[in-house]
Amino acid sequence: MAKDKEDVIEEIEQKKAFTYRGKGLDELQKMDIREFAKLLPARERRSVLRGFREIENFLNRCEEKQSRKKTIKTHLRDIVIVPRMIGMKILVYGGKDFQPMEVVGEMLGHRLGEFSHTRSKVAHGAAGVGATRGSKSKSVK
Repeated sequence: MAKDKEDVIEEIEQKKAFTYRGKGLDELQKMDIREFAKLLPARERRSVLRGFREIENFLNRCEEKQSRKKTIKTHLRDIVIVPRMIGMKILVYGGKDFQPMEVVGEMLGHRLGEFSHTRSKVAHGAAGVGATRGSKSKSVK
């Protein structure tokens, strides 16, 4: 009843393999966008089915730019990530500049804008003269 070492290794690799709703990555990439939409949650499914042409046009532009070795820049933060995007390096506009991101399998079903933040972390400096009660009596030079 003892398992071979090879069987144990194969079992571990199967657990590590990426799946989305029970489908493997190879299966997902062979799917049409409309077929993939059936696996998505309701809001994303509706968005993909209604904006199908927009997503198709975006993917065609991305593949064209990749073939010419150009960077892919976009302002379309509301595009839902589909399997054909996996592996692409996309620069998404965050309101001030383009932020780089590489699409991986775990991002499927999310939107591009979720991975490009529009607000940066605030780094507060020291309080100025007169800002606190103890600094009111100091002279301002």
